[in-house]
Amino acid sequence: MSRIYDLKEKLSSRGYIGIFILRIFVSLRLLYGVIDNIVSWERMIEFSGFLHINGFPFPVISAILSVYIQAIGALLILIGYHIRLASLVLVINFIIAVLVHIRLGDSIEATTPALAILFCCLAFIFTGADKLSISKP
Repeated sequence: MSRIYDLKEKLSSRGYIGIFILRIFVSLRLLYGVIDNIVSWERMIEFSGFLHINGFPFPVISAILSVYIQAIGALLILIGYHIRLASLVLVINFIIAVLVHIRLGDSIEATTPALAILFCCLAFIFTGADKLSISKP
């Protein structure tokens, strides 16, 4: 029983490591989702076509904004710099993404990646910087 208590104490005092692991996952997932648009103009145009079909104004500009908001936000969250601000901007981006999924009638399974990023970013707004961040807690 003493070992379980000791483990619980050690883990409790290192909660920031759990948040850091989540930051790594979210950042890598965000970058994975947009890297093709960054390295390929054809993919960016394809994304802007999707936005155009779904009634977004200035679809090319909207595509570029969304992609770079996600990429820059991912890097800021990863290194722990202005996490709350980056997360707030990403929350807005992913609220729009979830609304598009709903409008298209997508399943909950298809919408889950956007929902996961949305809710993780909401959590980051509350947790902010930690010991493993460039910004001071």
